[in-house]
Amino acid sequence: MSKQTLYTLGILATIITGTFLYNKYCCQDCCNEKTKTDIPITETGSQNNFSLNGTDFNYACHNNFRFLTNGFNTIQPVHDSINLGIDQLKAYFDKNPNQKLLITGYALNSEKNTSAFPNLGIARANDIKNYFISKGFASNRFETNGEIRDAWNVSNDTVLGPVDFKINENEIASTEKTEDWNALKEKNNTNPLILYFNTNQTEINLTTEERQKISDLSNYLDHVSDAKISCVGHTDNVGNRDVNTKLGQNRADFAREYLTKNGISADKIESSSKGPNEPIADNNTSEGKAKNRRTVVTLK
Repeated sequence: MSKQTLYTLGILATIITGTFLYNKYCCQDCCNEKTKTDIPITETGSQNNFSLNGTDFNYACHNNFRFLTNGFNTIQPVHDSINLGIDQLKAYFDKNPNQKLLITGYALNSEKNTSAFPNLGIARANDIKNYFISKGFASNRFETNGEIRDAWNVSNDTVLGPVDFKINENEIASTEKTEDWNALKEKNNTNPLILYFNTNQTEINLTTEERQKISDLSNYLDHVSDAKISCVGHTDNVGNRDVNTKLGQNRADFAREYLTKNGISADKIESSSKGPNEPIADNNTSEGKAKNRRTVVTLK
C-alpha cells in the first residue's frame, strides 16, 4: 500500500472520528446550553411567568420566583429579569404613592404547610413581599393572599412560579384606616396569641386560629408605623425564681426566633420575661402549671 493511500485513509479516519466525537459531546453541550436558561416544566403546563400589570404599568418576563416543595422561602438567587421588573415598579410606585401591589401565593393541596401562616400560599406571598421590601419598597404598599390548588408546575422538588401580582386599578385612600388597625390591635391583645411549649422544642404546632393570629400580626406590622410585637415568657413556680426568670426569657426568645423564621422582621419583635410572677392558673395542680408555662404575644 502506497504512502499516498495510507495518508488518504488517515484523513478519512480523522474525519470519521471527529464527526463521532462532535455529535457525542459538542452537540450535547449545545443542547444543554439551550436549556440552561429554561426551567424544566412538567406535563402540568407552562411556567407561570413573572408579570406586573396595572392601568399604566406593565412588565413581564419568562422567569418567576421558585420554591422548594413544602417550602416558603424563595429560592435564591432571583433572576435578573425579575429584579429589573421590581426596579421599574419601584420607580413607578415612587411617582404613584397611592398604588398598592396584591401578591397572591399558591401551593398544592399535596404540600405540607411548614409555615406559621394559615396556608403555604400566604407564607410564600409574605416571603416575596419581604423580598420587595428589601429592594426599597415600603411595607404598607402590599396586600398578600394565598390559595391552594390541585395542580401546579413542579419540576423535581421545585414549584415553579406559584405567585401572581396585581397592581391596584383604583387608587387607595392616602391615609390608612386607623380605626381598623386599632380594632385589630385591640382584638389581638384582648385574646392574644399564647404559645405553650418547652424550651427545647424545635417546632410549634399551631391551630388554625393561632395561624390566623400570626397572619394578623404580620399584617398589622406592615401597615402601622413603629408597631412592634411583644413576646413575654412565663413559667410556673417550681424551682429558683432567678432560674425561672431566665427560663421565661428563653421561651420568649424562642417565640421571637420562630416568628423571625416565618418572615417577621426581628427588629420589630421584643422579648422579655415575667418568670413566675404572673400565673394564670393554679400552680398547685399539674394542669395549672402547664398553663402557666407559656409565652404571650401581643402588639405594642
